[in-house]
Amino acid sequence: MFKTQVENAIDLLYPRSCVQCGDAVEERGPFPHLCPPCVRRIHWVRSPACTVCGYPFFGAIEADRECPHCILLRPVFGSGRTAVLLKGAARELVHGIKYRREIHLLRDVRAVLERAKELVEFTAGAALVPVPLHPRKRRERGFNQSRLLAEVLASLSPGGGVEEVLCRTLDTETQTRFDRGERLRNLKNAFAISPDFSLSKRKRYVLVDDVFTTGATLNSCAKVLRSNGAKRVDVATFGHG
Repeated sequence: MFKTQVENAIDLLYPRSCVQCGDAVEERGPFPHLCPPCVRRIHWVRSPACTVCGYPFFGAIEADRECPHCILLRPVFGSGRTAVLLKGAARELVHGIKYRREIHLLRDVRAVLERAKELVEFTAGAALVPVPLHPRKRRERGFNQSRLLAEVLASLSPGGGVEEVLCRTLDTETQTRFDRGERLRNLKNAFAISPDFSLSKRKRYVLVDDVFTTGATLNSCAKVLRSNGAKRVDVATFGHG
């Protein structure tokens, strides 16, 4: 009760504003930092969607339809799902946490994931493996956003848990400006199994990352898991784009 009273007092003195459009967020709803119009414009991914990267199919669906976003990927993981398209408010949530250290936006991320039923069901019962940051970058940022996302998913998915199976051995450049080929070269030998960690052939491992762009990072991580004995490897991301 005291916590609620404090939050109400803070909201009265410093009204919340939407991180996407800047309008006031007046109601104490499930999205504390997004206004209702911006929430309504979030594109939650539903079936039918690409089973590799999770991108939704629009229009008429053909049985042998190929996804243009991952046609060149040659995945070593089994399948992938994503919660939303990374645009508008969803993109602002990711960027706010990742680049501006606005950890309070995790409450909105959780609200998004609670409504991404297919993704939550997809991760149920799995060992959730966050894509790791290099220790230098993790120290600078103060956290690994993929680990935070995996923790939220684990709290929503029955029977699952977070396992930091992987570590990042190379302090690579940011992938943002690279094309697919450059991303692959940049990530060569960048990941390894964490020391003293052994994989189980019986477990299903789901790699967790904030964004699926080309899939190069997730595929590089999946190769390491596969080469160290993992039989079932899938991927899950918050956003696609």
